[in-house]
Amino acid sequence: MSGPVDVAEEVMAAVAARRPVVALESTLVAHGLPRPGNLDVAREIEAAVRAEGAVPATVGVVGGRATVGLDDAALERLATRDVRKLGVRDLGPAAALGCDGATTVASTAHLAAFAGVVIFATGGLGGVHRGARETWDESADLVALARTRIAVVCAGVKSILDVAATMERLETLAVPVVGYGTDRFPGFYVRDGGHDLDWSVGTAAEAAAVILAHHALGGRGLVVAHPLPADAQLDPELHERSLAGALDALAAAGIGGQHATPFLLDHLHRATGGATVDVNVRLVLANARLAARIAVELTRRDAPGGGPARAPTAQ
Repeated sequence: MSGPVDVAEEVMAAVAARRPVVALESTLVAHGLPRPGNLDVAREIEAAVRAEGAVPATVGVVGGRATVGLDDAALERLATRDVRKLGVRDLGPAAALGCDGATTVASTAHLAAFAGVVIFATGGLGGVHRGARETWDESADLVALARTRIAVVCAGVKSILDVAATMERLETLAVPVVGYGTDRFPGFYVRDGGHDLDWSVGTAAEAAAVILAHHALGGRGLVVAHPLPADAQLDPELHERSLAGALDALAAAGIGGQHATPFLLDHLHRATGGATVDVNVRLVLANARLAARIAVELTRRDAPGGGPARAPTAQ
């Protein structure tokens, strides 16, 4: 394409025909999972979306071209090379300088919405970091959702973040958080992140109804918070013990800023014997499947003659 964003023909045709499409981020592939298994997981995520009846649209930047719907060669390129992590602010420089890059939640949402995709699956959302009162360290994901007409299916935010502050920021930014099968905000590796939710739904049809109503009333981003089943989560006691150790080690090392998150995640990985990676894979696959089912319902309800779903329940 000659425009600023390349959209795969399959994705473009599906959007034009109002068939279900699910956007997927590439940072998970390039930076979130170890090689060489990361490429296999990326392909498995796309296959999971297809199995539920939707078109996968993995987003990334290849040779300076922002792309919605990476082909397999491009996916392999981002999975096997050292590439930049690109937020929304980085897209222009990367395009001008011809860089390869993996897109974050914020930039994936931005580019997906540009291409007309309205639902996106990821592992976890970025948020407010611990100590943000002094550092002002907050993920650009939150502001991007406030500006972008898209729904994100995720497993909450990682417990290394300030979860309470993250939820306060989402409320301030008018980004609804709707639990799927839960009235508690999930904690990524564990089902329960320790905070109540105001709204929940029990089916993909209900989730689609909420998304359509939110957008029809002028809303922008929306979070569908999807926890893992209890038997698939990280053992909660191991999680708490490992997190406490990671935070103590961080304080002892005097590490802060952008280096804090990689340090904490590496500590959790080692402290759990690699179990956090396994949980990460399970939850992103589960989120991809759910996003695809919601995408199918969105196209049914957005089509002429589509009937409304049952209203969600307030908690």
